[in-house]
Amino acid sequence: MHAARQLPKPERAVRVPASIVEYGAYIDGKKADLVGIPESLRLVREHNALSGDSRAFLWVGLHEPEAPEVEWLAEVFGLHPLAVEDAVKAHQRPKVERYGDSLFMVLKTIAYLDHDELTASSEIIATGEIMVFLGADFVVTVRHGEHCPLTEVRERLEDRPELMQRGAAGVLHAIADHVVDRYLQVADLMQLELEEVEATVFADVSSRDINRIYQLKREMLELKRAVTPLQSPLSALPQRRVIPSEMREYFRDVGDHLSRVCEQVESSNELCSSILQAALARSNALANEDMRKISSWVAILAVPTMIAGIYGMNFDFMPETKQVWGYPAVLAVMITACLLLHRGFRRNGWL
Repeated sequence: MHAARQLPKPERAVRVPASIVEYGAYIDGKKADLVGIPESLRLVREHNALSGDSRAFLWVGLHEPEAPEVEWLAEVFGLHPLAVEDAVKAHQRPKVERYGDSLFMVLKTIAYLDHDELTASSEIIATGEIMVFLGADFVVTVRHGEHCPLTEVRERLEDRPELMQRGAAGVLHAIADHVVDRYLQVADLMQLELEEVEATVFADVSSRDINRIYQLKREMLELKRAVTPLQSPLSALPQRRVIPSEMREYFRDVGDHLSRVCEQVESSNELCSSILQAALARSNALANEDMRKISSWVAILAVPTMIAGIYGMNFDFMPETKQVWGYPAVLAVMITACLLLHRGFRRNGWL
């Protein structure tokens, strides 16, 4: 048993931020029973000093913390004030920055919100953020948003101690891999949504259909803004000194997955633009077709209207007004003219 595990337990309770979802020290791939965060960090560092490596680490997870809570952790772990400010404010661009011996990474999270019926205010893509402070012997995750919790990632790693033995960098890889997998799931769902819209775009297009396509276009742009900016920081991550050499190929694999997602999002975005243009063109074509039909019937009805208007002027001396065959002759002319016009419009495809 390591000497570091024989530390006496603290006699008093240690102040823990209320926003902390869970925290734990992992030694030899297993979670140790501890009381406070400072004590856990001290135990981890003493264990690493005795063993000569940095496989033991402390993982602290927070959800939408307040500034004093993150500042308290910053004192414990020695986090940079600029990174702490970004973690509190959220709404940050995906990035990877180095502060001394630690790394600060921002990951955009996305979730697909299913709806029975889409309205003008319906939100399809929900976004959030995960900030990760990575040190040699600690990981601090700050999550903003209700979706994409990290409980599944923590449980999966705890069930496989060999993954926990990869150290803090292994946790960062698991989080990045989890987030990118969510990207792929959402991108696939959006692709299915676009294919469904594409299949109906050449049917009778209404303003409601165009509103739905435009809404999908807007959500595709939101998805693109969340996914694309991460590509460059993630591709450069394996070159960081904080990342052990044995973990670099794992991060390259995540980068490859992200490249696939970015390509799919880009193609889906272009497809959505094409569908929107086709729907608008189809809507204009249908409107023109309706106008042709209306114009044709107006032209047909104009003939009897004109003749009836002429013979309704009540002049005493008008041709055929005193003839017995005058009335049936006028009706015959009206019917013949209307039939000829109708036939001509039918041939031209207006009716």
